[in-house]
Amino acid sequence: MKYLLITIGIIFTIIGFVGVVLPLLPTTPFLLVAVICFSNSSEKFKNWLVNTKVYINFVESFKKNRGYTLKNKFKLLLSLYIVVGFSFYMLDHFIIRIGLVVMVILQTIVLFTFVRTLPETTKEI
Repeated sequence: MKYLLITIGIIFTIIGFVGVVLPLLPTTPFLLVAVICFSNSSEKFKNWLVNTKVYINFVESFKKNRGYTLKNKFKLLLSLYIVVGFSFYMLDHFIIRIGLVVMVILQTIVLFTFVRTLPETTKEI
């Protein structure tokens, strides 16, 4: 089972990386599946993953507090805007550009409407 999970993880990682350069092919879901496969295949990888700064600051914090501080929301949006802005700049297809703008607007609305904003004094994990 270990080798099957590693193989599936590698395949989904490759698809995720392809999604970085191909517009509208989602990257995150593929990389999340890859991480799940890798972490279930190796206890060492799982321990490394849960001790990374990004995991602790965003995933563990969200799991514990069910929200983000305003500062972390802006960090998430900044990274989103940079990646989508790069795609917007590189593409010269009007319909795809409209899709990117709609996606960014919806993600921003969801982040500020459905995800709780925590006070800055909330202790990060």
